[in-house]
Amino acid sequence: MMLRESHTTVIVPGLRRHVDDHWQTRLAAKLSGAVVVPSFDRDQRDLAGRVADLHQVILDAGAPVTIVAHSAGVLTTVHWAQQHDLPVLGALLATPPDLAQPLGPPYPSLSELKESGWLPIPLAPLSFPSIVAASTNDALGDFERVRELSDAWGSHFIDVGPVGHLNPAAGFGEWLGAEALLGVLSGQVPAAEGSGRVA
Repeated sequence: MMLRESHTTVIVPGLRRHVDDHWQTRLAAKLSGAVVVPSFDRDQRDLAGRVADLHQVILDAGAPVTIVAHSAGVLTTVHWAQQHDLPVLGALLATPPDLAQPLGPPYPSLSELKESGWLPIPLAPLSFPSIVAASTNDALGDFERVRELSDAWGSHFIDVGPVGHLNPAAGFGEWLGAEALLGVLSGQVPAAEGSGRVA
């Protein structure tokens, strides 16, 4: 998978509003042809709407895309992949929550997430290459449970170290590991355990 200048990178956010100082926002500003899925104003429980937003962005691209998803955006992506078969070149899936424990405020309860279709998390293999970037100290995703999700999806699992939930609250801001892992995904950089680690 080699990225072209006209290539579309689809940024799939989690259950957050727009945040200027988020690595996905910064990455979208750097990449020519990046499109952010416009789900910021949706109810956090609205999985169906988020999947529909993602599907529309991929349809509008008119060619295979690369997906960069974070947090619940990873779950949106795997739910989308179970429902649709549009061509995807690859996906970077960063710090997915495992939904094994309550997320706590301000997030919906596990029962609300289940009622909205977030649970159970799909475990079928993805039909496109993917990398799961896992944090060793993410309060929302146990490292070993995230590894199990990665294995089920057929993803390449990479330990990116103690980066929390990889958001501004954890100090990211800038995350150069995203660009490094996109290089791995495109075949431009050899894959290696920890290649997404941020010093």
